[in-house]
Amino acid sequence: MLNIGDIRHVNKIHGKNDTRHFLESLGFVAGTTVSVVSECDGNLIVNIKESRIALSKLLASKIFVS
Repeated sequence: MLNIGDIRHVNKIHGKNDTRHFLESLGFVAGTTVSVVSECDGNLIVNIKESRIALSKLLASKIFVS
């Protein structure tokens, strides 16, 4: 779980192949920097590769950061 303003690096994506490929197509690949812009009930808006992406709590839980 990240807080607003936290900046981390994507470590690994978990889940089924379709889920992993979808998140990778959005830019969530190992080593990429991600920061949290906003959070509401576990759903997130994040900055990644100069884009803002909204993620459900379920999708966000598949992304492991360090």
